[in-house]
Amino acid sequence: MAFKPNYNQQRAERNRLKQAKKDEKLREQEEARARRKAMQATSDPSSPPSPSDTEPAS
Repeated sequence: MAFKPNYNQQRAERNRLKQAKKDEKLREQEEARARRKAMQATSDPSSPPSPSDTEPAS
C-alpha cells in the first residue's frame, strides 16, 4: 500500500529548494559585483577621489 502524500512536507521541501536557489543567485551576483568593482578600481587609478576619501583641510 502506498503512503498518503504529506503535502506540508512537500511544500516545505519546495520552499527550501526555492530559497536555496535564491541564495545561490544572490551570492553569484554579489561576487560578480565585487569582481567588477575590483576591476574598475585597478583599471582606473587616474579617477579623482570621491569626497568621502579626502580629509577636510581644517
